[in-house]
Amino acid sequence: MLEEVERWLTRRSWSSGDRPLHQLTDARAADPRVTSVSVVLPALNEEATVGAIVAVIRRELMEKIRLVDELVVIDSGSTDATAAVARAAGARVVHRDAILPRIPALPGKGEVLWRSLLVTSGEIVCFVDADLKDFSADFVSGTVGPLLTDPAVQFVKAMYDRPLGDSAGQGGRVTELVARPLLNLHWPQLAGFVQPLGGEYAVRRSLLERLPFPVGYGVELGLLVDALHTVGLDALGQVDVGVRRHRHQDGQALGRMAAAIYRTAQLRLSRGHLVRPALTQFERGEDGFVPRTHAVDTEERPPMREIAEYAERHAA
Repeated sequence: MLEEVERWLTRRSWSSGDRPLHQLTDARAADPRVTSVSVVLPALNEEATVGAIVAVIRRELMEKIRLVDELVVIDSGSTDATAAVARAAGARVVHRDAILPRIPALPGKGEVLWRSLLVTSGEIVCFVDADLKDFSADFVSGTVGPLLTDPAVQFVKAMYDRPLGDSAGQGGRVTELVARPLLNLHWPQLAGFVQPLGGEYAVRRSLLERLPFPVGYGVELGLLVDALHTVGLDALGQVDVGVRRHRHQDGQALGRMAAAIYRTAQLRLSRGHLVRPALTQFERGEDGFVPRTHAVDTEERPPMREIAEYAERHAA
């Protein structure tokens, strides 16, 4: 692992318990214009889980304490009761096709995240996948925390164990087989991220609006790589929130995800970044995640600030 990344791991990797909730609410109250928080759940046929996630965020982070200002579910064309369940649980629900109708929507998670910037107002935007089980508010408070307490931090990803059925640490197959090798070989500064493809992360709007968004599953890799080159490694961080349980995809779906991620990387490789023949992986030890380094035998939406409707909305 690069020495720069080793130093980064000690400075920019935290646990959700490192910042108590009272510390976050105090920081938020100090300047609510700068620290307003929007939570966005992209959802497609997630009626079984979206309601519980919304309910936890509302109860723990909007009613018990004032940490989150708005909670929005973006429905990307569900055919089940996702929208009704989310609305009943207390979220504002917006259909993907109702946002920026002059540009026909494309299928894909990144498309929904990109459009969400037009219907939210928080200076911090926190994304949470809508298929999580046994959801904890730590996924939100943990990732938002560093942004509220450190103005130098711009982008924070959650890190966690991902069990596969009864097997601990076997989830995240596309991460281990595709994303981690790509990052280690071509963007070794990002080798310290435990969950580079995780769907739970918080970002300052001022950064998000400057980044292009891959419309599909490559969005997490694309945003992370482009954030690195826009604001630098020290502006990025990660927070341990424990365990993430969610609906797992079958092999064919994983193959499609892998192809989209590879294509996203391929587009960025034309910039000529460093190739380094080493791979860093992570194991959980007694004191947290431990890096293990081994020798090894690339369609997007433009930055949102270039969209006229977004510019007009923020000029008003």
